[in-house]
Amino acid sequence: MTQDNKCKVVFRKDGKKIQLDDIDTGKTLLEIANENDVQIDQACGGNGVCTTCMVKVKSGSENLNEMTEKEEMMGLDPEQPEIRLGCQCKVNGGSCDAEIAF
Repeated sequence: MTQDNKCKVVFRKDGKKIQLDDIDTGKTLLEIANENDVQIDQACGGNGVCTTCMVKVKSGSENLNEMTEKEEMMGLDPEQPEIRLGCQCKVNGGSCDAEIAF
């Protein structure tokens, strides 16, 4: 069980699984990845104006913020909340399992 201000994040890429426990909430998946040496491409530097940090949320999408205007402007569909930009989706608590798209 995680504390209210902590969360658990799992990243998956190329068949590998990286589980991070005791992560501060309110950070984006990209920030969490960068702070923990998990490689996620970010051509725009995490500013939400490209799609290189795209992730597929396998579980825990209810623990993320709602899709942002920047994500919608990049063509992501609010009806598919499992496809997100890592730089825009913040973990608000609980757990999240995300597959890194690139």
